[in-house]
Amino acid sequence: MNGTVMLTGISGYIGLHCATQLLEEGFAVRGSVRSSNKKREVIDTLTETSVDISRLSIVELDLTLDSEWEAAVSGCDYVMHVASPYVVANPKHESEIITPAVGGTLRVLRASEKAGVKRVVLTSSALAMMGSLKNATFSPNDWADTDSPDLGTYAKSKILAEKAAWAFISDLGEGNEMEMVSINPGIVFGPPVGRNISGQSMSMLDQMLRGKVPMVPNTACPAVDVRDVALLHVKALTNPDVVGKRIIASTSEPHGFAEVAQILKDEGYKGPSTRVAPNLLLRIAAIFDREAKGMLGFLDMDLTADNSATRQLFDWSPIPFTKTVLDSAVAVKRIQDSS
Repeated sequence: MNGTVMLTGISGYIGLHCATQLLEEGFAVRGSVRSSNKKREVIDTLTETSVDISRLSIVELDLTLDSEWEAAVSGCDYVMHVASPYVVANPKHESEIITPAVGGTLRVLRASEKAGVKRVVLTSSALAMMGSLKNATFSPNDWADTDSPDLGTYAKSKILAEKAAWAFISDLGEGNEMEMVSINPGIVFGPPVGRNISGQSMSMLDQMLRGKVPMVPNTACPAVDVRDVALLHVKALTNPDVVGKRIIASTSEPHGFAEVAQILKDEGYKGPSTRVAPNLLLRIAAIFDREAKGMLGFLDMDLTADNSATRQLFDWSPIPFTKTVLDSAVAVKRIQDSS
């Protein structure tokens, strides 16, 4: 056996893929969920997808509470901190997202340090590097500006959580050998494990395939297949060359929903529309709608990523974007047809 991994957020879109790959690689997995319903959902989903769960255990934990984190992490060799609140819509109060994102990350790190964990793999986001940049190439050395006026609350939470994590690692006392690496995905597509399509990109794809998205936003940024995100998380646990690094998990070139729609139309899907929504329309909608407001920072975005370090460190080539979109569509249609 390769060791025991504490995996927070195991029930999520990325978390289920991480769990699948960890178990297939021979790790024991201790996953965290917020409720007993989620525990049953994880077990059923992994079982239905023929994953061997004999080395899986699940604990109920809350990112906003100190209780039981130390006990949960005790005995783990590694921690994958994937859990974080994710919404496009700006909440009424920033603290609704930022407090659990930052506080939860520090809570996990404190428990990990006390438990003698070897390495923490932190799920951050490319948003922590690119923020609300419009036309540029971002790299692992870049940090987004949290004071940018159009920056969404989710993006801000990822920046602040990752900065807090690196500060924690920097402040560890002499002789403490706990290591950390962050994985910073671009916009994540790809088929889900099981039937859950509640993730933002999959939910959008679901609506596009149903013909319920008459216009798509004018934005494009580097993207990544969820299977690649999980792969990089798993490899980052034991790769000796990634300690202290921020890893861009994305294509280098930008991709937008207009391109997604065109790929689907070329494949014969009838629902998607390639019409691009005028920016003014979204800005007006943002006055009344928090989700539209959360999209403002992405308008006119056309960014590229310098993922050369990721390719070299992991000997990695991203799954082609067209394959990702089409595999996603097949999975979503199967879920739609069985509902």
